[in-house]
Amino acid sequence: MYELNINGLNYKTDKDKKLIRFLRDDLRLTSVKDGCSEGACGTCTVLIDGKPTKACIPTVAKSVGKTIITVEGLSDWEKEVYAHSFSIAGAVQCGFCIPGMVIAAKALNDTNDNPTEEEIRHAIRNNICRCTGYVKIIEAIQLSSDILHNRKSIEKEDEKTGVGTNTIKIDSYDKVLGTGMYTDDLYLENMAYGRLLKSKYPRAKVLSINTEKAEALEGVIGVLTAKDVPHNKIGHIIQDWDVFIAEGDFTRYVGDDLALVVAEDDETALKGLSLIEVEYEVHTPVSTIKQALSEDAPKLHEKGNMCAEKHVARGDAAKALENSKYIVTDKFTTPFTEHAFLEPECSVAFPYNNGVKVYSSDQSVYDTRKEIAIMFGWEPERIVVENMLVGGGFGGKEDMSVQPHAALAADKFKRPVKVKLTRQESINTHPKRHPMEAEFTIGCDENGILQGMKADIYFDTGAYASLCGPVLERACTHAVGPYNYQNTEINGYGLYTNNPPAGAFRGFGVCQSCFAIESLLNILAEKVGISPWEIRYRNAIRPGQVLPNGQITDPSTSLVETLLAVKEVYEKNKDRAGIACAMKNAGVGVGLPDKGRCKLVVKDKTVEIYSGATDIGQGIATVLVQIACETLGLKKHEVKFMVVNSKDSPDSGTTSGSRHTLITGEACRGAAALLLEDLKNSSLEELEGKEYFYEYFDPTDPLGSPKENPKSHLAYGYATQVVILDDGGKVADVYAAHGIGRAINKKALEGQIEGGVVMGLGYALTEDFPLENSVPKVKYGTLGLLKATNSPKVHSIIVEKEGIKEAYGAIGVGEITTIPTAPAAAGAYYAFDKKFRTNLPLKETAYKK
Repeated sequence: MYELNINGLNYKTDKDKKLIRFLRDDLRLTSVKDGCSEGACGTCTVLIDGKPTKACIPTVAKSVGKTIITVEGLSDWEKEVYAHSFSIAGAVQCGFCIPGMVIAAKALNDTNDNPTEEEIRHAIRNNICRCTGYVKIIEAIQLSSDILHNRKSIEKEDEKTGVGTNTIKIDSYDKVLGTGMYTDDLYLENMAYGRLLKSKYPRAKVLSINTEKAEALEGVIGVLTAKDVPHNKIGHIIQDWDVFIAEGDFTRYVGDDLALVVAEDDETALKGLSLIEVEYEVHTPVSTIKQALSEDAPKLHEKGNMCAEKHVARGDAAKALENSKYIVTDKFTTPFTEHAFLEPECSVAFPYNNGVKVYSSDQSVYDTRKEIAIMFGWEPERIVVENMLVGGGFGGKEDMSVQPHAALAADKFKRPVKVKLTRQESINTHPKRHPMEAEFTIGCDENGILQGMKADIYFDTGAYASLCGPVLERACTHAVGPYNYQNTEINGYGLYTNNPPAGAFRGFGVCQSCFAIESLLNILAEKVGISPWEIRYRNAIRPGQVLPNGQITDPSTSLVETLLAVKEVYEKNKDRAGIACAMKNAGVGVGLPDKGRCKLVVKDKTVEIYSGATDIGQGIATVLVQIACETLGLKKHEVKFMVVNSKDSPDSGTTSGSRHTLITGEACRGAAALLLEDLKNSSLEELEGKEYFYEYFDPTDPLGSPKENPKSHLAYGYATQVVILDDGGKVADVYAAHGIGRAINKKALEGQIEGGVVMGLGYALTEDFPLENSVPKVKYGTLGLLKATNSPKVHSIIVEKEGIKEAYGAIGVGEITTIPTAPAAAGAYYAFDKKFRTNLPLKETAYKK
């Protein structure tokens, strides 16, 4: 028998296990998050005898006789201080890392009454945050110290909650204190546990799957395989992804699922996996773009290895380049990149009415419903999908992971079933950022005015299509950069391989092509004899001009303003500074239907907001509350954002493409305007039970439209970033100027910029995803994620400019924040040592040899 002192109380158990499992599964102290179970991420940090310790490392036996404190065990005063400090500083985005950060902060504050920024960074060195870039977390910890040590009082939040206010996110306190529920925090009555058997090989014929021993194991409820799936092919856009690989079929990557063991407890489910016997006929994988293109390459899918082709052309690029005074050409490569969101994939499903209900960590409850419906062959309405809190996504949770399997098991065994991935399974399984191999050519006249460009872009989309087509298309349409010239020709190709799939990732293909075009601009400027800043300024798109895609820009176009905002700091440091610009669409665009929908319901003198806009930490739920408050003249407590589910929340599209602030925001404004009309003659009390629905849809023109000036997207955001190195060649500062139309919430905007920049720096300098014959050779701790101790100072500059009427003029900023960072970093190193680097992550730097 083991006795442990936890949060001032004594608990006994006769079973030794990892401390995290005892805290979560036995005591239900779910502030202790399971981010990796490898000691790499810090989400499970607790205090053990005053020392911050990752609870996934020690066992129960090793914890006997020690004092253990979790966030639940903080005093009421400490809870108030940390909840206030992290919330008011804007330090909370997805929130999955925050309880661990709070514990690290407490350990520091208990021993240091006036910590410096360097000491704070050191204190959270073992805690990863993928959302914030650490800037606001450091501010929050400093504020908590000031309050705890009597230098500052807790100020009440301003009740005014409208457009332009720094409103605290509506879910912030719950995330800080660990009371907010993520999917893995659910423990339902009579819940079973499912674990997936993954393929051992990236390419092999499955000759047989023998589940008899697993099914005979005491505690195993059953084992599901492809035989149990009504329709085995699903997929986000193209249905080419197997729910399970059937006997006689080929595996396509090591993330493929062969079987699901469902058991009374998680430990038994894992034991059951080890008892399944699989006979393989192993084949050599197709591991590179070159191999996929080879005439004798095996066909990985029935239609071949070409997943998607995109061709974007305007004017006469060949003639424009022929007549250019200066031309530069080079080849570029970028790697797979892992999203590394802190919350691994998890889903809980149970029988519901004549179908199933699914709790899910995803980026659209309607996308999840659609794919589960395809699997079952059901009417979609038989499935209800509901979001719990989502611990980060960045595009990596657009595709299905465990949701179909949980739904299938719940329907089969008529009880709740939880299915989740280990961190390594998550790394091996979900789609990454596409690797790119490309050749770019761009030319200008004697004054540096761009004349034309050509590019051939090849993407490795891995085993399945995911979002290859749209991501490749966006890489091509944005490869031209945010500049005013009209002769372009871009050819894009997406190839199937036996590597992990690639799909949506913050920047959506533009990170890759922007790295190439912005890098070449520096060489072009050198040939002309002007600075990298100057060549961008001379060519920068301005309001009323024509983008290379033919679209006439609106008055909110602010690339020039972002360039001017960083000019001085760039000029002062140009011997060690790099600069890069970017544009990024808000909304899906290119002729695809892209609708925002919102419903308001008056209930108990409050206005309830229903919308299928999934909040993955970017703060759309709070944005919609602010827009409703602004339109209606209400206070924050009078407006409530309701849980997102496919039963009550109208479909407002996927959390993708920086679209929700503009498109769903306008839908919310429209619904609120309808309610406002009734409020002119009635009170909220008198309107009890009344509903107000609004759909916003502004059609765009498809790619290749015959129009001279097509409308490709509703709006664009613009950015200029400057990366500055120190004397040792490390990044010291990043200045990020972003044109966003109008700011709904500046504090949240700054957090998006800071987090996006640090993510972009990781892409540029430290992150990699090594594969050996299509098998990932990386763990969470070796991904190269930037920590607080090696992240630079990020200076966010928000450029507001009127120009669009929708959503009070707001343009989403989520994706563009990451796009120009890598080329700006490459430019800084070129200025520093005159070595032109064309491959990511950059080599011969202070970060990588």
